Amino acid sequence: MGATGILDPADRVELLDGEIVYMSPIGARHASVVNRIATHLIQRVADRFTVIVQNPVRLMPNSEPQPDVVVARYRHDFYESAHPAAEDVALLIEVSDASLRTDRAIKLPIYGRQEIVEVWIVDLLDRVVHVHTDPIRGYYRNVRTFRDGDLLKPTVINGLEIGLDDIFGRNHA
Repeated sequence: MGATGILDPADRVELLDGEIVYMSPIGARHASVVNRIATHLIQRVADRFTVIVQNPVRLMPNSEPQPDVVVARYRHDFYESAHPAAEDVALLIEVSDASLRTDRAIKLPIYGRQEIVEVWIVDLLDRVVHVHTDPIRGYYRNVRTFRDGDLLKPTVINGLEIGLDDIFGRNHA
């Protein structure tokens, strides 16, 4: 659509259930949290997984969201031949401030229908992380909220732990 002039190549959009949805601008705080998470993950899992930051995930039949961080199964081509698909995703992370409603009401059900095993919604407004696991028919049966001082341990990434200080920074309170 960018090539035909329908969308400007600089437009921040994603495809969600066949609809083009404009994405919120990325503020400094949002970017900082994404950077913290990505750095932490790269340092700990880059030998086993590919850490993907703010790039598309191909979800059939008609969605191509751009989550903030994805931990995908390792591929030697770093997904040059195609964006990762749902079955490649070990952990998907959305960092949310202005996008919290869209992330919960629109994107989370798409991820659940695709059976993405674990989704974290990092809520910048309340400084919590909502962890969604055990997807079935568009819903996650297990939802837990983690707060300051808690330690997150992804279900399918053995040995990985990340504290809320690692996400929000030590002086976030």
